[in-house]
Amino acid sequence: MRSMKRRMQGAIRFAVGSALLGVLATASIAAPITLKDDRGHTVTLPEVPRRIVSLLPSLTETICELGDCAKVVGVDRFSNFPASVQKLPRLGGLDDTSIEALVALKPDVVVLGVSARVIDRLEGLGLKVVALEPKSMNDVQRVLGKVGQILGKEDDARRLWNRIDGHIAQSAATLPPGARGLSVYYEVDAGPYGAGTASFMGEILTRLGAKNIIPAELGPFPKLNPEFIVRADPQVIMVGQRNAAGLPQRPGWPAIRAVKHQRLCVWIPSESDVLVRPGPRMSEAAALMARCLREAAAGPVPLPTVPFNAPPGGMR
Repeated sequence: MRSMKRRMQGAIRFAVGSALLGVLATASIAAPITLKDDRGHTVTLPEVPRRIVSLLPSLTETICELGDCAKVVGVDRFSNFPASVQKLPRLGGLDDTSIEALVALKPDVVVLGVSARVIDRLEGLGLKVVALEPKSMNDVQRVLGKVGQILGKEDDARRLWNRIDGHIAQSAATLPPGARGLSVYYEVDAGPYGAGTASFMGEILTRLGAKNIIPAELGPFPKLNPEFIVRADPQVIMVGQRNAAGLPQRPGWPAIRAVKHQRLCVWIPSESDVLVRPGPRMSEAAALMARCLREAAAGPVPLPTVPFNAPPGGMR
């Protein structure tokens, strides 16, 4: 009789303990998430979101790299990596996001860039909006942490950053001495807009030992006077394929060392996507830049007399 009573008491304690653990686990899962976005706005989510709309490619890639691609239900028109997101509803860009289509997806949260024009309208409709704007490497590390916080994966986000940082260091270590100290102009758009020393692209170049011709005080991505570039006389020019046509024929540019010796790294669109997105693929961006510097250090190549029409990829 006593042993049966003890067994019953043990069973009751076990049941009560299990129930308590279940309550605590449920409370932990449903705990609200509060964070401050890059507008300085405090956003509170009732729980880890199950449905996410991402309107910035680097944020889309970050969510997927952290293992929650299945939660993304809609993206901007430029999000194309990983391949699985290409099947999702495309909601437009910075200036023409389809509000109706976005709302119909019933997202728990919308993540986007600070410059997106739809923020006020989305918040006016009661949607949770987190605006994030990575420009420097410190920004990328911070944004990874914010996304990790949203997803309940802060430890994974820290490990991801450490991996990115480590791979960039590895790319720098592969460069021969002759590839270090080369002066570089990185054109991000034909304005011309350049990637300054203060940008994440400029910071990667610095870590690779290159000398960016654009000083930090001009900002991350300044619009430049073309004469400034001619006077700076970079030894290497990095440019996307879309902006490369006619570059050597710009006034004064044939005298630039990079043009004269054809030290032009022309990125095909898929490479440009990697290079201009401040997110998980920055380690790949560093490897591409390192390849360019390595090829540039191999020696000058006479500029051909035919009109410049670079084939895809690499030193052209």
